[in-house]
Amino acid sequence: MASHRKPKRRALTGATARTAATFVIAGAGAASALTDTGHATPKPAPEQVKSKVDALYQQAEQATQKYDAAKTLADAERGELAALQDQLAHRTQQINQSRDRLGTVAAAQYRSGDPDPAMRLLLSSRPDQYLEQAGMLQRAGRSQAATLGGLTTQERQAQALRDQASRKLTTLQATEHELAANRQTVTAELDHARELLGQLPPSQAAASQPAAPHTPVAAHPAPVALPVHAPNSRAAQAVSFAHAQLGKPYVWGATGPNSYDCSGLTQAAWSAAGVSLPRTTYSQINSGARISQDQLQPGDLVFFYSSISHVGLYIGDGQMIHAPHPGAPVRVSPVSEMPFAGATRPA
Repeated sequence: MASHRKPKRRALTGATARTAATFVIAGAGAASALTDTGHATPKPAPEQVKSKVDALYQQAEQATQKYDAAKTLADAERGELAALQDQLAHRTQQINQSRDRLGTVAAAQYRSGDPDPAMRLLLSSRPDQYLEQAGMLQRAGRSQAATLGGLTTQERQAQALRDQASRKLTTLQATEHELAANRQTVTAELDHARELLGQLPPSQAAASQPAAPHTPVAAHPAPVALPVHAPNSRAAQAVSFAHAQLGKPYVWGATGPNSYDCSGLTQAAWSAAGVSLPRTTYSQINSGARISQDQLQPGDLVFFYSSISHVGLYIGDGQMIHAPHPGAPVRVSPVSEMPFAGATRPA
């Protein structure tokens, strides 16, 4: 009878065992190398991070300007809506007064049980007195008819105001939706920039940030003397105001006095000089005479990038004061540090 027992496995010995062990170790090493290669994330170079962070800051600046424009529009629309609501409340009060007057006359007629005018004339002991009273009643009737006509006009005007207020509310809601979307975009871009910087060691992260301002941060920077080389007193005042803001933080959407975004700073500087500028870079570039870069004088507005998404205040010698981006306070920088897009001289 054939045996069904399994044959015994022979143990590896000598050179055979050493060869097998070599294959096992080599295979494990190869697997480990593949695993490490598959899962390792190469660390970005500081210059790559700086390039990406700069791009993200620029995108955030564009979204900030859109946010500023939407916020300005929303504020104006809220004011218009409030004015319409005030007009509607006044018109409603007039309608109620007209209705009260008509109700009083109608109630008096009902209580008197006024008979037919011809019958009253026949029964009157003094027809001349009756005719005089009839004339008064006729004039009262005309007044009542005028009140009724006025009430109809007032109600029609009130309905027009209600329709206008409803349209304005719809527009405001759409603007506020755009405002929220721009806010979300800015926040996302800045969060991404911080995430990229967080992938680097602290020393390299600092190197990937734009250079820090040399002006020390002060809670209340002291004003500086008016620059004598400014072309006029208003430009000098704008430059002096900008100097006094050095070191204050950048906050997107801010217009001072404790923080600014780029167009908020230039708007505040020229406001201190008595000149009203619009809120955004897109509008500020059209708020004065356009000039070339070789014509720049202190007080001029200098704009950057093809999207006109950044602005600074020129102070002479190729330098400007600007609010760069979050983490970089108001500071003096060379105009050449960003792609020049144009310049304007406010009047």
